Amino acid sequence: MFRLWGKMWKDNHMLKDLVIDDDSEDTRTHKIFHALQEICYDFDLENPIWLESNISDFKRHSKTRFRQDSFIEHVEFDYLEIQVIEED
Repeated sequence: MFRLWGKMWKDNHMLKDLVIDDDSEDTRTHKIFHALQEICYDFDLENPIWLESNISDFKRHSKTRFRQDSFIEHVEFDYLEIQVIEED
């Protein structure tokens, strides 16, 4: 079982959160991208751009934050955080 938790934060308050479960036989990378796409769809957001800082944070901690600089359009929150909470 693979689970990714997406959280939208503003002023140190969680506005929304969603956990995506994935039991597919896909690679870890595909599961992450697919879960992020589902989270963004549910939160009515465009998919963020992965910057070098996001990639390095995610490699080290299985967690990263997408701030305004990762989105093309203006967003009404401080950051979108994703975190792997379970892996096989």
